[in-house]
Amino acid sequence: MLERLFALKERNTSVRTEILAGLTTFITMAYIFLLAPNLLSLAGMDRDAVLIAAALGGGLVTIAMGILVNYPIALAPGVGLLAFYSFTVVLGMGLTWQTALGAVFISGLVFLVLTLTKIRQLIIESIPSSLKIAITVGIGLFICIIGLKLSGLMTISLSLQPGTLHDIITAKGHGAPGASETLLTLGNLQSPEVLLSLFGLFFTGALMARRITGALLIGIITTSILAYVTGIATLPETLTFMAIPDFSKIAFMELDIASAFNVGLVTIIFSFTFVELFDSMGTLIATATKAGIADPKKGSFPGLGRAMIVDSLGVSFGAMLGSSTITVFVESAAGVGAGGRTGLTAVTTGIMFIICLFFAPLIALVPNAATAPALILVGALMMEAIHEINFSDWTEGFPAYLVIVLMPFTYSIANGVAAGLIVYPLMKLITGRYKDVHWFMYVLALIVLTKYVFFN
Repeated sequence: MLERLFALKERNTSVRTEILAGLTTFITMAYIFLLAPNLLSLAGMDRDAVLIAAALGGGLVTIAMGILVNYPIALAPGVGLLAFYSFTVVLGMGLTWQTALGAVFISGLVFLVLTLTKIRQLIIESIPSSLKIAITVGIGLFICIIGLKLSGLMTISLSLQPGTLHDIITAKGHGAPGASETLLTLGNLQSPEVLLSLFGLFFTGALMARRITGALLIGIITTSILAYVTGIATLPETLTFMAIPDFSKIAFMELDIASAFNVGLVTIIFSFTFVELFDSMGTLIATATKAGIADPKKGSFPGLGRAMIVDSLGVSFGAMLGSSTITVFVESAAGVGAGGRTGLTAVTTGIMFIICLFFAPLIALVPNAATAPALILVGALMMEAIHEINFSDWTEGFPAYLVIVLMPFTYSIANGVAAGLIVYPLMKLITGRYKDVHWFMYVLALIVLTKYVFFN
């Protein structure tokens, strides 16, 4: 049965290899079930409900990817989109989490339409590689700044009132007489929580340097244990390690689609769709190529269309369950590196996700000081491709630079993406190189510019 379903012999693999590969992918991805409840609880969502939605949604969609597409790729709530959901959409814009879920649901439908009509392929082709790379790098910095804040390693020193440039930079006059403060400052390094985060950061970083499988998960667990051993965190009076999931807590169909259709959320829906678009496409192609399923040089990508359909349906399905965007994970490459070549790898990973549901009480014990270092390190991993941006060509480097810096500095992924879409074709026009730009980029630039001018 497994041979017929997954073509194991054709892809030169075995049941044992596929299962071990699935377990490897699970170990490298399991940290998301520690991060997701922590991040989305900041947006006012119930931690237990988030865990159930993330594990159940991610598990079922991953199993679907394995059975329907036969790809060794796993899906779960994306880290960057978790941060975007909580910090930009809910906390930054003051929207309810129900409205934010509505925006995620709509973005999944848009994603599906773009896939079925081939517009998705047109968008992929029109966006230059420098901007695609810059988006990934910018999201990495965005995630990093959130991790620094949650860990206490970075603090916002004060809220500034409008003033002169010198006053804004130095915050002169807002502190004690003669004092001069910065906008952001180093946290209190004498704080036990900050010291614990520092330990987690360097310990996990060392594991990653040694290429230890599951380094992020090992780091989170070790730091959590240390938190309780040292008394920095305290255990509840009644300690439970396993429990039957309380599915009554799940935020099933609590999304507010009507509010999400508000014209002011067009950019938010666009940002969810845009980030998911390039995240999933890049990961699908890269992982399928590494697994020997696809061959970019020959333009051969068997099953890619089906994979994108499953991915887009997973976005809306996750929103219905009460989770932010469920997307393909680059950590799937770990399973491929362990020999995974078929959907059996994904099915194994998906089953492990669902098993996580029964360990919700244990996962709830993980403190922010243990998960924050993982955010910082994931941000660092997303910086890797920055060297591929040609900064010596200002028409390429400047738009990419704006994308990268505006995401963390304006606390908005949408602002960074919008800047790149507008400035890139503008720079090409100014230098007389307008033919270097795909015609659809001008359409996207006009749409984004219209939004900022008339509907901001």
